[in-house]
Amino acid sequence: MRLRKILLDHGGGGKASHDLIKETFLPQFNNPFLMELDDSAVFKVGKARLAFSTDSYVVEPIFFPGGDIGSLAIYGTINDLAMRGARPLYLSVGFIIEEGFDLSDLERILSSMKDAANKSQVLVVTGDTKVVSKGSVDKLFINTSGIGIIETNINISGQNAQIGDKVIISGTIGDHGIAVLSQREGLELEYPLKSDSAPLNKLVFEMLEASSNIHALRDPTRGGIGTSLNEIAVQSHVGIRIFEETIPIKEEVVGACELLGLDPLYVANEGKLLAFVDPHDVNKVLDKMRANEYGGEAQVIGEVVADHKGKVAMVTRIGGTRIVDMLTGDQLPRIC
Repeated sequence: MRLRKILLDHGGGGKASHDLIKETFLPQFNNPFLMELDDSAVFKVGKARLAFSTDSYVVEPIFFPGGDIGSLAIYGTINDLAMRGARPLYLSVGFIIEEGFDLSDLERILSSMKDAANKSQVLVVTGDTKVVSKGSVDKLFINTSGIGIIETNINISGQNAQIGDKVIISGTIGDHGIAVLSQREGLELEYPLKSDSAPLNKLVFEMLEASSNIHALRDPTRGGIGTSLNEIAVQSHVGIRIFEETIPIKEEVVGACELLGLDPLYVANEGKLLAFVDPHDVNKVLDKMRANEYGGEAQVIGEVVADHKGKVAMVTRIGGTRIVDMLTGDQLPRIC
């Protein structure tokens, strides 16, 4: 009989994660909100349309260039709400802390979370703290949940990508994953990288000011843009074609990926978004994005097509085409 065990791969955001959700979790909690498989659930309470999301953070190390586990937890949930077009309002925070954890490190993380919440204009309104015996958890794990309000009649979902849509990335890919990995492994890069961890709610608000024809948004965290594009191709029953030449990526990320045998398409980001935009509005949206501090390097990297439904194909720099599958395995465990 085949042993059935949870593996690190199941937490990597790729195919194993999606199979676990589809085969194990969804049958138990099956309902229309969960079946959408978006970054947040959207529902009505009275006349208000709300978005609700939750996420847990186990990144190692807890401090890394450009951020820490605390600010990452705040921004991550804010971004998941923003990917449905919601204005984030309130967060909850839960801590699981290992016995013996340095109190000064906890205070540093809490200060970082306060600054991130203030910057994002959200309030932490409830929370919980548990302490477990030494060795039962690695230093500190954090869960954040958030509620936001959708103030217009927009319907942004991974199910809504339409044939002809242009695919935009808001900036360079792979910065977060390589920054965390370099800190974890003590890699000395010629030009040290910082995580791109950042709040994207203001960027999304400005994009929606420019166009009501943004059909889907996704922040490509675990599994990178390769996995996120596959998710939307499956959800929307469309094909996606991307162009390697147009994907913005820092030379340092390329070099580190070549050294470590990683594919940058699958390296995590924590301050980037993918947008699926009506082609008539793409220039207006790009102009707004490039005027924002978190969208200055925005580029069109692809398009939605009728061919190869549920698949992502990439036109390479040399003119060939390869299928970009959902991530198999876990390139970088505990990256967020």
